[in-house]
Formats: sequence, structure tokens, C-alpha cells
Amino acid sequence: MTLHLVKLCVGCASVEELEAWRRSRRPADWRMRTRQTPKRLDDLLDGGSLYWVFKGAILCRQGILAVDTVGEGAERWCEIDLDPVLVRTAAAPRRPFQGWRYLSQEEAPADLSSGDASGQIPPDLAGRLRELGAW
Repeated sequence: MTLHLVKLCVGCASVEELEAWRRSRRPADWRMRTRQTPKRLDDLLDGGSLYWVFKGAILCRQGILAVDTVGEGAERWCEIDLDPVLVRTAAAPRRPFQGWRYLSQEEAPADLSSGDASGQIPPDLAGRLRELGAW
């Protein structure tokens, strides 16, 4: 059963900012570090993705390629290797939380196709419509 993760994208207000930040750091290395290692690794590695939350809404995802635990004891952390391709998704509202959360396949927002009109709405307008509850 495919399972996903959802995480707040702290420090970036848009998908474009995340892409630009990664290009300026290590363009070929998309790795996310977290303190806790997910327990349901088999489900995550069975086609799972990391869904990014920007300003209260999921807007994109990246495929999970590998999950590794590094170090031992108190010095241990988890590294999640991500597909460098950011896939835009339909906007899905999400309340703030700490760390990451599991996201079931049924709860995951749909990918936007290149011909989808909702992907052409400017991000600022889409954010305002979400705030008002109109989208």
C-alpha cells in the first residue's frame, strides 16, 4: 500500500522559491533531513512521495527514492533522497504542524496536468482564494 509524507516548506513561500533555493545549494542533490525515521518504510518506498506545504496548502510533491538512518544514539538522523523533479499538485489546505506526517493515497491531492487551468492561476491569487475559502 503506497504511503506518502507531508512536510511544511519552511523558508520558501512558493514552489519557484524552493526550486531556486535548491539550485543555489546543490542542484543534483535533493535530500531532506529529519530527526525521526519513518517506521513504514516499505509503504513509502512503494511509490510514495513527499508533499510540500507552502503557506497553508500542499502545492507540489517529489518522489521518495530512498530513506536512510545516519549516525547512532542521540546523534542519529534520517535522510530522505528525493526525485529532483517537482510535480505540481492541486492545492489542498493544510494546517501548521511540526515535523512530517503520513499522508494516505486517498488523501493525497491530484497532480496537475500541463493543460489543467487551475495550474495557470497566479500563486498569490490562489493563496488569497484559499484564505477566503473560495477555492
